[in-house]
Amino acid sequence: MIDVKNQIRIHSFESLGAVDGPGIRYVIFTQGCHLKCKYCQNRDTWDMNSGKVYNIQDIVEKIERYVPYMQFEGGITVSGGEPLLQPDALITLFKEMKKRNINTAIDTSGNMPITDKIKELIDLTDLFLLDIKCINDEICKDLVGASNKLELEFARYLSENGKDMWIRQVLIPGYTDKDEDLIKLREFINSLKTVKKVEILPYHNLGKFKWDNMNVPYEFENVKVPTNEEVKKAKEILGI
Repeated sequence: MIDVKNQIRIHSFESLGAVDGPGIRYVIFTQGCHLKCKYCQNRDTWDMNSGKVYNIQDIVEKIERYVPYMQFEGGITVSGGEPLLQPDALITLFKEMKKRNINTAIDTSGNMPITDKIKELIDLTDLFLLDIKCINDEICKDLVGASNKLELEFARYLSENGKDMWIRQVLIPGYTDKDEDLIKLREFINSLKTVKKVEILPYHNLGKFKWDNMNVPYEFENVKVPTNEEVKKAKEILGI
């Protein structure tokens, strides 16, 4: 039985991440996800019982080795999988980070009820990288197997409580690239007070081999990668 406060189930680590928040980041990929994104690049992180269990103190020691690289706006980013599925462990970890004045970020869908534990974790987190799956709820349900209502509520909660966030949108031709939805997304983002950055992440199929290795059909076999012009148009609509 895992000690949920002092142990965490991990998929992998990245010691010098440069795209998961500001500066150089120590990135922790948690194991387990409750969504079923058809385009997921980390299909092997879904299983809640896979990965390796680490003691939080051991992870703290790993992080401490890379503190010199974090001097210029860096820190740690917890990604996944879905980090919010293990809030107790992250609360323990982030309290240790606060003692060391290390910046904390979480890359999340935000597709979780805002419980007291989640609120405590939010208080300890400096930055959220919030993945808006699709502002169109029907497309969202088809795309990831869940409504977007919780993730939009999560964004509003961050805004109302003064928590910085980056909004990320994966641009998937035929799904998240519709003009009317991008306009609606822009309006939603503009309603938030604490958005520091908006990013378009062009869909790619580089993670398809993970689906193949697991003998799981990759549903996006025929979905094309967006062109530079399509990415440019989406950025213009979002005003970025």
